[in-house]
Amino acid sequence: MTSEEVFQKFVPTHSVDYCAKLYKRLGFEFKIKKARQTKLGDYRFNPKSSRHTITINNDLNPYAFLVTYLHEVGHLIAFKKYGRRIQPHGKEWKQCFKEVSEPMLNEQVFHFSVLSALKKYFKNPKASSCSDPVLYQILKQFDEPSNKILLKDVSIGESFRFNSKSYVKLEKKRTRSVCQEVKSGRKYLISDLAEVVTDVDL
Repeated sequence: MTSEEVFQKFVPTHSVDYCAKLYKRLGFEFKIKKARQTKLGDYRFNPKSSRHTITINNDLNPYAFLVTYLHEVGHLIAFKKYGRRIQPHGKEWKQCFKEVSEPMLNEQVFHFSVLSALKKYFKNPKASSCSDPVLYQILKQFDEPSNKILLKDVSIGESFRFNSKSYVKLEKKRTRSVCQEVKSGRKYLISDLAEVVTDVDL
């Protein structure tokens, strides 16, 4: 399967050629991974083999996949340009992320609602699109239907399931909620943007 054929399965049509050209020009290993709760994608450099690797979760909608891909390519470009001593999401990465994304910021590639949120997001990109609640919510609108909701939409006292464990939501904090795991009785702070299942029979 060619790189173009791979990208055709995951990104918006008008971004396929650009994504494939970045892959060929920068020479990294690209892997599609099963969904991970802790991250949408990542970039790694192996000093022993001098190999660059980018991984992206396979359950992302095309817009979220493309944003995540460009985010990780930004890391690779920043590494090649500035070396390993820079901050992971510092000014160097932000500039590289903006520059590599600029050719894609148009309505041929992104739905106008996503494009509007992206333009605001790029004024000061955060470590993850999940860290920007407006962008995150708009990207989520293009996901396939599922029985998952965001923790912020779960009522206090309501039970839910997250990472194969059952919890009860106890208290709302600023961006996270205090939740008690049913089995152990332990309390945890969980991000309000975490996807949970609420049809739980405790």
